[in-house]
Amino acid sequence: MWLLILLLLSVVFIIVATTRLNLHPFLALLISAFGYGIFCGKMSLEEVVQSVNAGFGGTIGYIGIVILAGAVIGTFLEKSGGAYKLAESTLKLVGKRNVPMAMGIIGYIVSIPVFCDSAFVILSPLAKALSKKVKISLAASAVALSLGLYCTHTMVPPTPGPVAAAGLLGADLGLVILWGGLVSIIALAAGWLFSVKIAARIYIDPEMDSEESNVEYITTEAPSAFKSVIPILLPIILIVLRSIVDLKSQPFGDGNIAVIIDFIGQPVVALLIGVFFAFLLPRKLSKEMLSASGWVGQAVIAAATIIIITGCGGAFGKVLQNSGISDVVKAYLGESAGLSIWLPFIVAAALKTAQGSSTVAIITTAGIMAPLLGTLGLEAPTAKALVVVAIGAGSMVVSHANDSYFWVVTGLTGMTVKQGYKLQTLGTLVVGTAAAIALWVISLIVL
Repeated sequence: MWLLILLLLSVVFIIVATTRLNLHPFLALLISAFGYGIFCGKMSLEEVVQSVNAGFGGTIGYIGIVILAGAVIGTFLEKSGGAYKLAESTLKLVGKRNVPMAMGIIGYIVSIPVFCDSAFVILSPLAKALSKKVKISLAASAVALSLGLYCTHTMVPPTPGPVAAAGLLGADLGLVILWGGLVSIIALAAGWLFSVKIAARIYIDPEMDSEESNVEYITTEAPSAFKSVIPILLPIILIVLRSIVDLKSQPFGDGNIAVIIDFIGQPVVALLIGVFFAFLLPRKLSKEMLSASGWVGQAVIAAATIIIITGCGGAFGKVLQNSGISDVVKAYLGESAGLSIWLPFIVAAALKTAQGSSTVAIITTAGIMAPLLGTLGLEAPTAKALVVVAIGAGSMVVSHANDSYFWVVTGLTGMTVKQGYKLQTLGTLVVGTAAAIALWVISLIVL
């Protein structure tokens, strides 16, 4: 029982440290790892240090380059105008009269490699322009965009959060992409319905501002939509193909083709191939873009924070694993996978709501869940992938005043704080809950 109490105290410390004391999440996680290891009474001080080192190094070694490569792709897509071009093409497909649907789909695609905060900044002028053109409330299109961005940001690799969770849990990225893609589409549909049925009732004036001319500039300078989507989809296709190659039925056989697919489908290799195609997005690739102060340098800085936090999450998870907490949890929860799939969702949702950051919620929850998978009956490859997606779904619930994304959405759309709670906060609750229910139903069928 002491181990469970100590785990609860560690989680409370992480929340308080990051919200009240303004400690960086990596410090909060690292202190929790050492504190839990020292006070659990199951390990010597030397074993605590070894666990922290092994967890940190092992996690970063598995997913560090993947996160970094994903950040580079996202930065080039953002700064070249490729994200905007994808938006323009999506609008042509669904029609400008279906603006909320278009903005949701645009957000869903763009946020796979681009951080949702940055993507909303890039695309919000488009939401304003279209809302004004078709004479609808900005609330409907902006909320659809916001929720669409959140769906893939939290559940579909190579977004850093799901990649980090997959690394911490040892889940196959291809399976995470497949199940995350399915569940996120269901969540996207729920977000769209919320936008047109609820958000549209609240009128927000889509008055254009100085961003309009910038929109025209970005659109004219951007690469084609086909060129822009390659760095996103190609790595995903390669990773999924590798997962198919590794099936016991060996659909590609065991010859040279299977060997080649297995190599280029490795997440590190697939994402680096995506980086190469991302370098082709700018009209003219310059040395400055590839320098430490250029686009690559900016991507490295953005990725470094996620990588370090993920490593500390791995350290915390390794200490938990070596403390034997899984035996304690087994005594209380049993091994029902159908019910156990709710646990990662609830823990992630509690952490997200308490401290605001989806990424911190994902990484902390994955660290907590890693030593418990066997106890909960969730060790199979499909089960691990579903756990990653469940954590991502929980990390959407809910976005409110302690979440920077909440202020990005409300600030750029002119929402009041009260409107933000009615639209962004309630919207993320609806989308996250829809994803969780879909996951639970899927788990009853496949686990």
